[in-house]
Amino acid sequence: MTVSFHDHIAAELADIEAQGLTKPERIIASRQGPVIHVGGQDVLNFCANNYLGLAGDQRVVDAANAAAEQRGAGTASVRFICGTLDIHKQLERATADYLGFEDAILFAAAFDANGGLFEPLFGAEDAIVSDSLNHASIIDGVRLCKAKRYRFATSDMDDLEVQLKQAKADGARNIVIATDGAFSMDGYIARLAEIRVLADQYEALIMVDDCHATGFLGPQGRGSFAHHDVRIDFLSGTYGKALGGAMGGFICATATVVQLLKQRARPYLFSNALAPSICGASLEAIRIASGPEGGDLRARLFANAARFRAAMTEAGFELLPGEHPIIPVMLHDAKLAQTMAARMLELGVYVIGFSFPVVPRGQARIRTQMSAAHTFEQIDQAVAAFTTAGKELGVIA
Repeated sequence: MTVSFHDHIAAELADIEAQGLTKPERIIASRQGPVIHVGGQDVLNFCANNYLGLAGDQRVVDAANAAAEQRGAGTASVRFICGTLDIHKQLERATADYLGFEDAILFAAAFDANGGLFEPLFGAEDAIVSDSLNHASIIDGVRLCKAKRYRFATSDMDDLEVQLKQAKADGARNIVIATDGAFSMDGYIARLAEIRVLADQYEALIMVDDCHATGFLGPQGRGSFAHHDVRIDFLSGTYGKALGGAMGGFICATATVVQLLKQRARPYLFSNALAPSICGASLEAIRIASGPEGGDLRARLFANAARFRAAMTEAGFELLPGEHPIIPVMLHDAKLAQTMAARMLELGVYVIGFSFPVVPRGQARIRTQMSAAHTFEQIDQAVAAFTTAGKELGVIA
């Protein structure tokens, strides 16, 4: 490597720092949960995707340990060579049954699931119509595909119809509408009922990424499509959020689609099989989420979200509207978001400032996320800390 290369990298990092866009690593020395140990102190955690509070649940931990004890640390291989275990098949079956699909395929990460979905299924004769706020993994997955690309403004059904008409006029063989089920930076839930109407009208397929919906949104927590009571064709999701908090992703679809993905999806073919411990933890999380306790956890989660939203609004903060347990506190300035997050940590609340390129410039925020594991007292403590920091920094009067 040359000196000029290292100088270039140093300059890039300095520019990121000057814009207030540096994303610090804060070391957690405890289980994930409503209270975590960071920087030598216990703090309230309001920035995890731990929606049902299962990431640190002892039953999930025990299931992970039992699976590792029985089947080892991993397969040391990709699945089609010598890496498929019985527990992989059990998790695929449990996932498909829980979410109401014929079959499922596992990936090392949800990013890989979206990265492996489009290229095997759609070619140059096809069209993908994608929401403009879709997750980076969908964007990258679409880029790997030779299908024609169209983009519609988030939740803008008129624009979606314009793009569908254009795809039809351009002679697309198959059209797939791709969208997040719930948008991770904003907490907006996709308008899937209206998307379904347009999909039927223009003979399009629907793909939904439900990473921020599976386990807690809709009846039995089956996700955004169940929330809207609509049929979709492809569902991607994760075991790294509500369903245990570990890692790993999946795609649910028809059995024939899943079989083709197992033959052609590159992230599946060239990545090691999921570790047995992850499979064990995920199976236990699905058992909890799909049973009677899951309903209680979901009710607690949304009660926490409603309490936090009401109190923060009363305190004078600008929040993005919605019903999702993702509740962004809008600050707009990147440096302000970082400064406020640091002050909140001093006040005993762990949150993170989000800024470009994770969100558009001028849309910096602190994205808070509620968990079923939070108590009302912890919600109130977080609001009090926000109020103190907000007044100190001039965010609220």
